[in-house]
Amino acid sequence: MVLTPKGMRFAGRILPCSIGRGGLSNHKFEGDGATPTGSHRIVGMLYRPDRIRRPVDWAEPIGPLDLWSDASEAAEYNEHVRAPYAASHEALRRADPLYDLVLITDWNWPIAKPGRGSAIFLHQWRRPGYPTEGCIAFSRENLHWLAEQIAPETRLVIPSLAGRIP
Repeated sequence: MVLTPKGMRFAGRILPCSIGRGGLSNHKFEGDGATPTGSHRIVGMLYRPDRIRRPVDWAEPIGPLDLWSDASEAAEYNEHVRAPYAASHEALRRADPLYDLVLITDWNWPIAKPGRGSAIFLHQWRRPGYPTEGCIAFSRENLHWLAEQIAPETRLVIPSLAGRIP
């Protein structure tokens, strides 16, 4: 998968997508809203079994207690955790459909550097062109198609900003 100005290029298709409100960044940090550049891998897939069928056999269900730690100071920073969890976190089981299907990248993982950013996912968008908090978002249809095509360790390339004119 390669992010291009027209969308995500994969398997002969260009899938329209949205990136972070902070644009692309070569120096991602927690809370900047940017999508980190570089070569990443897909290391997991989560889905809401109460809303959608299991997309592939390696997808894991999202339960009511599932969270993602975004607490830079915590030992579990940038990891899947479960409630009760006192440190700062994001709920994976949301009221809206954005996280009904989530592809997890290896950004700042498996050994997270405090403050470098957490939870860079591929997920459903709110609407076309609406920015994320740093993730990459797709239409529901394209996200489901993508999930059925990829395998663990699929590469995600987000070109560096080096040499680009802003």
